[in-house]
Amino acid sequence: MNATTGAARPRVFSGVQPTSVLHLGNYVGALQQWVKQQHERDSVFCVVDLHALTVPEAVDPARLREQTRSVAALYLAVGIEPERNVIFVQSAVREHTELTWLLNCVTPLGWLYRMTQFKSKSEGRESVGAGLLDYPVLMASDILLYDTELVPVGDDQVQHIELTRDIALRFNVLFGDVFKLPKAQVPTLGARVMGMDDPTVKMSKSIAAHRPGHAINLLDDAKTVKKTVMAAVTDSGRELRFEHASPGVRNLLAVYQVLTEKGMQEVEAEFEGAGYGHLKKALVEAVMATLEPIQARYREYMDDRAGLDALLASGADRAREVAAGTMRRVRAAMGVG
Repeated sequence: MNATTGAARPRVFSGVQPTSVLHLGNYVGALQQWVKQQHERDSVFCVVDLHALTVPEAVDPARLREQTRSVAALYLAVGIEPERNVIFVQSAVREHTELTWLLNCVTPLGWLYRMTQFKSKSEGRESVGAGLLDYPVLMASDILLYDTELVPVGDDQVQHIELTRDIALRFNVLFGDVFKLPKAQVPTLGARVMGMDDPTVKMSKSIAAHRPGHAINLLDDAKTVKKTVMAAVTDSGRELRFEHASPGVRNLLAVYQVLTEKGMQEVEAEFEGAGYGHLKKALVEAVMATLEPIQARYREYMDDRAGLDALLASGADRAREVAAGTMRRVRAAMGVG
C-alpha cells in the first residue's frame, strides 16, 4: 500500500469487531465480496479491537486477544492475500486513537446522539460509557486515516459513513482540505442475510451469542449447520419463487443463490415442484462446501501463532506508514505537534 491513493485502484477500508465468531451473514455480505474485489483495489483490512471496548463490563481480556487473532485468521482463510492487502489489528496503530481525540474536538455532540445504533444499544441502560456514544468518531478515524475512498458496509452502517463524511467536511472547512470524503458501498447481493430463527431481523453476532439457531457461524461443524438450517423458519406452504416466497424462504433462497453463484431463475428452476426440505438439504450442502475449506485454512493459521502474529505485525507497519503521514497533515493543519 502506497502512502497516496492511485487513480486506478481506489483505497478501501474494511473492519470487523472481534466480539464473537463471524457468521455466514458476515461472509456473504462482506468477506466474500472483499476477496472477489481485492485485485481491483488498494485494500486495508482491520480487526477493530478498540471498538470491542465500548461496553467494558463485557470484556474478557484473554478472550478478546484470542478473538482478535481468530478474526485475522478468518480474513486470511477466506482468501484475503496479505501480500496484496494490508491486514492488521487496530490497537497496534496508535494513530487511530490520536485522530479520534482531534476529531472529537470538531464533532458536535448532537450528531452523535442522533446515531441510530447508539439509541438502540443504550436503550434500557441506566448509564453508558462515553465510548458507546463516541465510537462513530473512532470509526471515522479508522476510515479517514487511510485516505479511504470506498467503505463496503451493510445498509445498517450507511449512517456511520455519512457521519464520517460530515466530520471530514467540517474539519476541512475549519482547517483546510485535509481529508478525502469516503463513500459507502452497499453490496447489491447478499447485503442483508437474515436470522435463521427470525427472518425479520438481520443475522447478528450479538443475537447469535445468546440464541442458538439464529446464525450459521463460519466455524460451525456440519452437525450444527444442519441443525440450524433444518430448523430455519419457513411457512406452511410450498412457494419457492423469490418474488412470492415468505421472508424465511426468501432468505434461504437468497443465501443458496449467493453461495452457489447461480441466477435467480436457475435457482427457481432447480427447486420447482420441490418442498422446503429439499431446499434446506441443498443449502446445508452449499454451506458446508463453502465452510470446510475455510475452516481447514483457518486451523492452519491458528496453529501457527508466531506466523500469524508476524503477518499482523507486518501489516501494522504498512498501515502505520500511511497513518503517520495523515497525522502529520492533521497536526500541521490544527497547529499541534
